[in-house]
Amino acid sequence: MSDFNQQVIEEFRANGGRVGGMFEGAALLLLTTTGARSGRAHTNPAVYVRDGARLLVFASNAGGPKHPAWFHNLSADPYVTVELGTPEGTVERFGATAVVTEGEERDRLYAEQAGRDPGFAAYQAATDRIIPVVALHRVDFTDPARHRAIADHLVTVHAELRAELAALREGLDSATAETEGTAGAAGAADVAGAAGTTGVAGSAGRETPPLGRQLARHCLTFCGALHAHHHNEDGAFDLLEHEFPELSDSLDRMREEHKVVARTVEELEELLASGAEPATLRAEVERLATRLEEHFAYEEEQLVPALTRTRAVPGT
Repeated sequence: MSDFNQQVIEEFRANGGRVGGMFEGAALLLLTTTGARSGRAHTNPAVYVRDGARLLVFASNAGGPKHPAWFHNLSADPYVTVELGTPEGTVERFGATAVVTEGEERDRLYAEQAGRDPGFAAYQAATDRIIPVVALHRVDFTDPARHRAIADHLVTVHAELRAELAALREGLDSATAETEGTAGAAGAADVAGAAGTTGVAGSAGRETPPLGRQLARHCLTFCGALHAHHHNEDGAFDLLEHEFPELSDSLDRMREEHKVVARTVEELEELLASGAEPATLRAEVERLATRLEEHFAYEEEQLVPALTRTRAVPGT
């Protein structure tokens, strides 16, 4: 993230959605997407306009030749988090689904924006690409059907992550056994060389095989998927807390557990980048697995019953 964007974001959050400088007086929101490759949360300021119940943002990139990174992110994962200033001087945070408009609707919406702000006409004139118009639809967390869908999604994603983690642990077990076998063969060669035998001379100088590329990619992919899952959950927790105030303490614990898991994942990624041995990585993955299982079990225990139970209708 650029220093300029970070400054705007901090000013936005500190001043209830109002900023100075080049964005002074502009209708601005903060859009948080999930990195298409990294799985990490990325926040960007964006000019918006209201269009009925939805908000429109424009992937102008100041007329640059490529779409902004946030557009590629929401194209891969349309669930986003929006931060918006309120008349009371606070910042409202909510989940939304991003829908890229097309055809005549896109052309009409962009023309209307260019009419409101000539800068957008200049952006389109400066590039050969068609600047996308993205509609942000607020997620309705009051709908019981939505509650059940969230519960089902939570259980499904946890099952997928558990399966991925089990496969990763199995791969690291195999890599550890292979490395130890290679080390044992090298040790035998040392003894044989010292005894004056032939046929294996020099094998002791071979390097231990590094972690396989496919296994390393698997590890990074799992870390990215976990980052994305927890980022999406963090965006939903504020809304769930409003709808289920009785879960406030539980949600606070889940937020803290997300931070602990994130630190563990970062340590695992650092080990992976350093070229650590499979056995070392396996120990770190085991530590992560223990924390994750406790966290997943607690989330399911607290959230699934609340989201799937039948709630009384007021006045009945």
